[in-house]
Amino acid sequence: MAKECVSQLDSWTAKLMGADRIFFSGGEATIHLPYIEKVVEEARKIKPDAKINFDTNGYLTEKSLKRVLDFTTSITYDLKAFHDEVHRALTGASSAPVLRNAEYIGRHARQKLWEYRILMIPRINEDEIKPLTEFIADIDPTLPVCFLAFRPNFTLENHPGADQTLMDKCVTIAKDSGLEHAYWSGHTDIPGRSIDAVSEIKENYLIEGARLAGTYAFYKGCHTHPRSCAECSSNQDCEIKKYIPKIST
Repeated sequence: MAKECVSQLDSWTAKLMGADRIFFSGGEATIHLPYIEKVVEEARKIKPDAKINFDTNGYLTEKSLKRVLDFTTSITYDLKAFHDEVHRALTGASSAPVLRNAEYIGRHARQKLWEYRILMIPRINEDEIKPLTEFIADIDPTLPVCFLAFRPNFTLENHPGADQTLMDKCVTIAKDSGLEHAYWSGHTDIPGRSIDAVSEIKENYLIEGARLAGTYAFYKGCHTHPRSCAECSSNQDCEIKKYIPKIST
C-alpha cells in the first residue's frame, strides 16, 4: 500500500490535480489507526518528505489523537453539532470527545489544522452553526472553517440538500461570531423531501433538529431513543449499520 501511495503521489495525474499528500479518510480513518501508522512508516522509508493528511470525525481518545498528530502533516476535522442531543441523534455518539479534540487541535496543533469542516444539514443542524462557530472563535478567531453543503446520503438519502442561501447564511453567522476565515464548499440545491418527527420519539428529544434526525434513524431501524449506540443492546447488530442507501448523489 505504501508503494502504491507514493507511486500515485509522484504520478503526472497527481501533479495535474495538485495532489501533494497521502490522504486518509473514511468512514472514519481512526478505526484503522495501527494499519495507517504502518503505511505511513513504510511510505516515508520510500519518500521521507511524504506529506500526510488525516480526515477525522473527531471521535478519538486523547491517546489516539496524539498518535495521529505525531505522523500527520495536516488534519481535516469534521463537525456536525455542538449540542450533545443533536450529535447523538445524528450519529449515536456524544459530541463531548469531538469538541474536546477540536479544542486541543486548535490550541496545541494549530499548524496542522487544514480546516474544520461543518456539515450543513437543512432543518437538522441549522441552529448548531452559531454555537459551533462561537466555540471555534473562542479558541482562535483565525482558525479556518469550511461549511460543507449536505448531499442526501445514507439514512438521510431522501432529505433535501442545502441551498446556496443557507450556505451563505452560515458564512455570515461565522463572521458575526468573530471568525476571520469562513467559507463554504459543495454542490447545493439537491432536491429531496423532508419529513416530520414521529410521535413515538418526540418526547425523547428537546431540540427540534434532534427530533428530526432521530426520526430518520427510527425509520431505518433504531429503537433506542434518545440515541446512544454505546448503551444499546443491539450495538453490534444494528439495522442502521447494515443499511444500504437506495439513492446516491
